[in-house]
Amino acid sequence: MDLSKLPNQARLAETNTKKLFEVLKRKKPNNLDDVVHQLHDEAFEKIDCMKCANCCKTTSPIFNDRDIDRISRRLRFKPSDFISKYLHKDEDGDYVLNEAPCTFLDSENYCLIYEDRPAACREYPHTNRKRFYQLLDLTIKNTYICPAAFEIVEQMKKKLK
Repeated sequence: MDLSKLPNQARLAETNTKKLFEVLKRKKPNNLDDVVHQLHDEAFEKIDCMKCANCCKTTSPIFNDRDIDRISRRLRFKPSDFISKYLHKDEDGDYVLNEAPCTFLDSENYCLIYEDRPAACREYPHTNRKRFYQLLDLTIKNTYICPAAFEIVEQMKKKLK
């Protein structure tokens, strides 16, 4: 997928995505997690995060206290020094990176802190989590960034008509 076209494709698909997600929020189908997890696996058989890294290049994960402590230890920083060097609070009061692309992404799309990366990075794009119906609004946002999330949602539309 051409990443430059992804935001436009996601915008064009958003109305239908919202319609489907409203139905899913109301009905909460018993098999939703199973369907989405299967689609997740299928999407990631085709899409290589290392070739994409669009999430790392365009957005920041939220850093919780455990993330900050773990990464600070790895980098041999005091948590307060790590925060002052790399993070700021966003409009929701969450710690996020000062800049994009991610400071810890190298030129070959490798994460320099991969083993200690934030929980939000470990779980992204959140399409293999339990109680997926709780993540529908976030998933819409992720379709603008992640080609796998976009593909999963488009396949959901076909399977869950």
